[in-house]
Amino acid sequence: MKDLYGINLKLNIYGGSHDEKIGMTLEGIPAGEAIDLDALRAFMARRAPGRDAYSTQRKEPDEPVFISGLDGDVTNGDVIEAVIYNTNQRSGDYSSLRDTPRPSHADYAAVMKYGPEVDLRGGGHFSGRLTAPMCIAGGICLQILARKGISVGAHIASIGGVFDKSFDPVKLCSKDLDALASLPFPTTDEGVGESMKAEIESARADGDSVGGVIECGIVGLPAGLGQHMFASVEGRISAAVFGIPAVKGVEFGLGFGSAGLRGSENNDAFRTDGTRIYTSTNNSGGILGGMSSGMPVIFRAAFKPTPSIAKEQDSVSLSKMQNVRITVGGRHDPCVVPRAVPVVEAAAALAVLDMMLDK
Repeated sequence: MKDLYGINLKLNIYGGSHDEKIGMTLEGIPAGEAIDLDALRAFMARRAPGRDAYSTQRKEPDEPVFISGLDGDVTNGDVIEAVIYNTNQRSGDYSSLRDTPRPSHADYAAVMKYGPEVDLRGGGHFSGRLTAPMCIAGGICLQILARKGISVGAHIASIGGVFDKSFDPVKLCSKDLDALASLPFPTTDEGVGESMKAEIESARADGDSVGGVIECGIVGLPAGLGQHMFASVEGRISAAVFGIPAVKGVEFGLGFGSAGLRGSENNDAFRTDGTRIYTSTNNSGGILGGMSSGMPVIFRAAFKPTPSIAKEQDSVSLSKMQNVRITVGGRHDPCVVPRAVPVVEAAAALAVLDMMLDK
């Protein structure tokens, strides 16, 4: 069972939520790239579980251990392999899942595809736990991109019915994105962040969960990255972002909002200051014909509510072919969105560096 991504970079993520370890191999990173390991650990800590009251209480250090690909802290051109050792599993919480699949989880589809012995402990290979090694790869890519003048950053655009202020699609800059990375709860409006936390707590207190949206910005991209049709900027970013298990939708620029406009309203007029070409608006999200336009690339990813909830739900017994009621045990996030912000950044960085290597 392999999870692969990339054209020039080749990312493979392996392991399961309750295995001894999870890990990744990343092929295609050039030799001679210095990796700040402390900065990488700090980046990964942003998605680590057990940090606060509104995330799962499974505590994992998420310390990456490099097996190959680095000489000290510099890439050597070989395949980079890194693992994370799981230290806080409670596999007994998941013993009944082969017969009684959890609603809106991968359990039923996984049993149908891989058979009744498929590992479903903590979600197994289908768990959000596998985004930790994605963050190792993405964190490396973020550092390489930064040296090329390219910044990637994200914020929580909404949780439930609470909305943050959107990025300025024209004036977004690296300082805006860097400021968000230092925030424990990344919103552009601190007051909105407190309201979002209250929304999460309300769902948790009800034995329920809540979803949301993450908005990501990429600045510093040269015009002309990507290709038309199947290797477009949208397609390559989306392929990486949809690798995050809870993502159910991705839109760029105005996205679905552009469908309600006329061309005269949606078109981004070209302008120049005598030295560069830019657009006065950025409804396209920085992408034209599948290629970067030189404007900020902006996209949003929609996350479903965590399907593991304390409320009793309907399911079936696969062995008896009978309808049953199920209560999901284990430790789960009432909302995955806050911990998913760096994961979206990692996925975007991986896609962008993969496109940069087209040249």
